[in-house]
Amino acid sequence: MASSGPEAPEALIATLEEARRQFLALVDDIRPDLHRYATRMTGSVADGEDVVQDTLARACFELAQHKAMPPLRPWLFRIAHNRAIDHWRREAHRRAEPLEAALELADDAALEPDNALAREQAVRAALRSFLQLAPAQRGCVILKDVLDHSLEEIAAELELSVPAVKAALHRGRGLLRQLPATTPDAAPARTATPELLHYARLFNARDWDGVRALLADDVRLDLVSRRKAAGRREVGVYFSNYERLDDWRLVPAWLDGRAVLAVLPGRGDGPPGYFIELQWRDGWLCLIRDFRHVPYIARDADLVLAP
Repeated sequence: MASSGPEAPEALIATLEEARRQFLALVDDIRPDLHRYATRMTGSVADGEDVVQDTLARACFELAQHKAMPPLRPWLFRIAHNRAIDHWRREAHRRAEPLEAALELADDAALEPDNALAREQAVRAALRSFLQLAPAQRGCVILKDVLDHSLEEIAAELELSVPAVKAALHRGRGLLRQLPATTPDAAPARTATPELLHYARLFNARDWDGVRALLADDVRLDLVSRRKAAGRREVGVYFSNYERLDDWRLVPAWLDGRAVLAVLPGRGDGPPGYFIELQWRDGWLCLIRDFRHVPYIARDADLVLAP
């Protein structure tokens, strides 16, 4: 008879964790492009990473239901596109246009999208500019002009015909051309909250007992792409990783209107490598999201250091 003791659930968890590790290794090369796509679909670096996490969780679950490995790249982008639209609708940024709206223009040679000028325009556009485009237009412009996918690849990833892709590109590029170019104005100078400043001071002083004293009893940790933990005891172990390093310092900053902590090289002579997001409740630290293990996130992060 199979064992039903406490070792059985532990073995199952270990098996699932190993499968997760193998899956993340499998998609490692695709993940940065998924983030570039999701960031522009949502207009936010942090929200884009949420979409990537959601995409990979959905894909890892669905993969077990496939009898054969699907074409990995188009499959992941298709999931990411749908997850990004769901996120966009939940946040109520604007009213969505159905994907089918891309079919309203006929297939015409004038819509041929291989246009170096359009590519440069899309790469330089502010992240939130893409939110002005309907989902089909947004997806096609990002995939073609930012990530350089072919028309056929985009059609497979978004489940559209090639004529529909050309039409969406034509419309999306036209609208993007009318919007303000390049990056948005820098965020107005704002003062970091006392809690954030206090946390940064303790962290930079390596006062780990002082940092742990700020934790709520039910504090949660999301070490993005690596592990999650909950409770003072489990989350307290997280700080020991920073205790062993000396090549960093925390500086309060703003990202997408959110107060975060930018992580700078120890001497402060380089750009932020990533950021940490904190949430507080009644003066206690209740959530830590650390993006250390997704270094690609700094590529699109427009961090504005607090004065």
